[in-house]
Amino acid sequence: MSKVLIIGGGAAGMMAGVFAARNGHEVHILEKNEKLGKKLFITGKGRCNITNAADIETLLNAVITNPKFLYSGFYSFTNDQVIDFFEELGVKTKIERGDRVFPSSDHSSDVISAFSRELRRLHASVHLNTEVLKVLIDDHKVVGVELKDGTKIKGDSCIVATGGVSYASTGSTGDGYRFAKEAGHSVTALRPSLVPMETKEPYVQELQGLSLRNVNITISNAKKIVYKDFGEMLFTHYGVSGPLIISASSRIGDLLTKENLTLSIDLKPALSFEQLDARVLRDFNENINKQFKNAIDKLFPAKLKPVLLELSRIDPDKKVNEISREERERFVHLIKNFRLTLTGLRSFKEAIVTKGGINVKEIDPGTMESRLVENLYFIGEVLDLDALTGGFNLQIAWSTAYLAGNSIK
Repeated sequence: MSKVLIIGGGAAGMMAGVFAARNGHEVHILEKNEKLGKKLFITGKGRCNITNAADIETLLNAVITNPKFLYSGFYSFTNDQVIDFFEELGVKTKIERGDRVFPSSDHSSDVISAFSRELRRLHASVHLNTEVLKVLIDDHKVVGVELKDGTKIKGDSCIVATGGVSYASTGSTGDGYRFAKEAGHSVTALRPSLVPMETKEPYVQELQGLSLRNVNITISNAKKIVYKDFGEMLFTHYGVSGPLIISASSRIGDLLTKENLTLSIDLKPALSFEQLDARVLRDFNENINKQFKNAIDKLFPAKLKPVLLELSRIDPDKKVNEISREERERFVHLIKNFRLTLTGLRSFKEAIVTKGGINVKEIDPGTMESRLVENLYFIGEVLDLDALTGGFNLQIAWSTAYLAGNSIK
């Protein structure tokens, strides 16, 4: 039996603690917050999207950075095994749209409570309000950690599960990257991912709070289309957010650091241009003596109306029977191709995950052990791994934690 020091009591840290303890090791979780699972508590809008029920290949395809590194992890501790793990701990689950898996109760607190109970049952020690200053290494081997107050704790191995730098208020302040660099590891460039985006046009402020369902988005640069998707999005005072935009950020964030991109929204994707033109013409015929501004109420939400009226370049007071075919077709094109200029990503404060992290070439993918320092392990978001929304990032946490917890010597 060895003494295992786990830095960070979030999703990955708690899972690693459970498996290390189940293997008979003396486990100490060192958490700088006043409670375990602070970031886990707010994931999935407080509902905790614990994994995704799709097949493993779909899971791997949802990983944006270094998916091959996760082959061993995803096949060693699958999404089905994750569901079974929580069910055995008394957390009933359900599957929703997009194969997202949630606790049946819709409470992330149930997941954290289940971990706490299991860690207690296994006699793992949880040290709250305990901040680690550095990992102590001697002759390329872990010998313990030093706390912020100067206390040194001896240990046979150390698992770093400190998270990234997103949602810093939950304690994710980048400590793990410092520990890694001090141990000789390289850390790739960090930037926010799964994050809202800012736009150039001032009229988005008029649309603040408007949610659009069942729309198509296309994102392009001067040369080509770089992203397409269908779903739900939201306008904010600074630009755009919502599931479509959040997912897009993980794919096009690198590009957006180099150039502005064009976001095109098809507000009526179920209708072709010709079908929509016929629909608009029908609405015009039903309101033939009305002004243009009073003849389009059925087409889209009220908040969109003033903006689309302005962008249509048609006099809002013009009678619909005076609108030319060219003007009408231009209006239809606007509905099918409502454009905004994407200028950048929002900050780490609003990011769900961190893109970038500890270089995975320096980590054994079968054990999560450092290739540079013996008995030093890195798991979860601190690694250069990130995925789309939908439970995939938590699956990364669980699978990497499982491997580390079961690989302690």
